[in-house]
Parts: sequence; C-alpha cells; structure tokens
Amino acid sequence: MRPTHVLLAVLVAAVWGVNFTVIDIGLGHFPPLLFSALRFLAAALPAVLLVGRPKVAWKWIVAVGLVLGVAKFGLLFVGMDAGMPAGLSSLVLQIQAVFTALFACLALGERPTARRLVGMGVALAGIAVAAVDEGTSGPLGAFALVVAAAACWGASNVLTRRAAPPDALNFMVWVSTVPVLPLLALSLALEGPSRDLAALRALDWQGAGTVLYVAWVTTVFGFGAWGWLLRRHAASTVAPFSLLVPVFGMSSAALFLGEPVTPLRWCAAALLVGGVALTSLTGGRPGAPPAAGRRPLPETASTSA
Repeated sequence: MRPTHVLLAVLVAAVWGVNFTVIDIGLGHFPPLLFSALRFLAAALPAVLLVGRPKVAWKWIVAVGLVLGVAKFGLLFVGMDAGMPAGLSSLVLQIQAVFTALFACLALGERPTARRLVGMGVALAGIAVAAVDEGTSGPLGAFALVVAAAACWGASNVLTRRAAPPDALNFMVWVSTVPVLPLLALSLALEGPSRDLAALRALDWQGAGTVLYVAWVTTVFGFGAWGWLLRRHAASTVAPFSLLVPVFGMSSAALFLGEPVTPLRWCAAALLVGGVALTSLTGGRPGAPPAAGRRPLPETASTSA
C-alpha cells in the first residue's frame, strides 16, 4: 500500500474507534434507542439521494437493516447507556469475528480451520478476562448486552456475505433506511414520548454534533473510504487495520472520558485482538469465489459502531 493509503486506513480505524467515545457523549443527550434512530436517519438522508438505486435485492437490505441496525445497534446503545464503558465496548464488540465464523459454519457450511478454532478460543478467553474485569467495576448485564450486540453483528456479516453487495457504501446507506421507523417505535414504546420530546427540545450543538459524527463521519466517510481501499487492495491487506479500532476506542475513552484501563483490560485486549486476528485474517475462506472485479468484505471490517 502507498503511504497515503496506509494513512487513510489508519484514519478510518481512528474514526471508528473514537466513535465509541462520541456515542457515550451522545447518550448524555438522547435516550439510547432514539439516539440510534437519529443516527440512521441522518446517515440515510440525504445520502440515499446521492448513492443511486440499491444494487442488491431488497430482502437483503431489510434483513441486514433489522439485524444490524435494530438489533445490534439497539443492544449496543442500550448496553452503553446501562453502564458499559465506551473503551471496553469497542474491545468486546470484536468478538463478532467469532460469532461470524460460527454462524458461517452453521448457515453457509464453512468449516473452520484449526488456526481459526485456536483464534476463537483465544478471543473467547479475552472475553472471559474482560467479563472478570467488568464484574469488579461495572454491571455485568450491560456487558452481556454488548456481547449480544456482537452476536447480532456476526449474523449480519453472514447476511451481508450472502447479499454480496458490489458497493459497500451504497449498501450501508440503503440499509440505514430500514432501522429508523422500528427504532423510533421501540423508543416511543420503551423510553416514552415525553422523554424523547424532552431530549429533542433540549438539543444543542454538542448533541447535534454527536448525531452527525456517528452518521456522516463514521458511516458515510468511514464506509466510503474503506470501500475505496478495498477496491484497490486485497481484503487481507486492508482488514488488519480494523484491529486498530479498539486501540483508538480505549485510548480516546481514557483521554476524553477518563475511563481507566486496568491491567486485566490490557490482558483482555491482547487476547481479543490476537484471537480475532487468528480467526479473521487467515487468508482465503471456503465457498464460492467472489464475482469478477469484487473483493469480499473481511469479517472484522464490515461495519463499526
């Protein structure tokens, strides 16, 4: 890769990592489900008018929109609102690579290699260490919600691979149109219209900035740049940069939110990142080859928070 391309890949990882800190700040302004709905609304409009018509069947857009947008992000935002630290969330979500491999085995018949099985075991050991660390300092229920979000992310990765979108940005913008109404309905039912209205009436520049960041910087810029890199380089070359996401996530949370990074958390980070690397970055995978001119999306880089 050219130095400028390396810098762009690192920048995208930084944007996605810092996103967890921005989410934490945004949750101080909005109820979690409303915040998630606003994120997708801002990501979809006006981008949906600029990316052209969908390039995959609507059944895949709706399926990924519900699993990724409603389930994964709904659980993540609720978990963080319930007390899951931003830095730890950026780390724990990486266990999605293990769920992706498991679901691909069940749904696509992909048999994991010995190396991948070892990586899954190492990553799960990292989750266990992170759970012990969180159990001494925070609510385990919130931790479980973020793990469940990672499982939904893994399921959406398998659905995305079945959809095989030729343009990742186009796909994500159209996917972003699906969760808006379901998340708004859930917010009204579970968080209450009075709480939602109070948050919207109290909207200030910081609250608006968090919505624009998670929508436009993370989604539109992040996916646009990542897709641009994947069109020019092998997925195995680009994918390792996604392992920098929890590094930037934990660092930004420590710097801006004052979150402590305990020795146990560093140990969990080493195990998780190492396990995800073994699980995800193993070269080619079984199954049909991608269509000519397309590059498969690596499991660790299909999306971010």
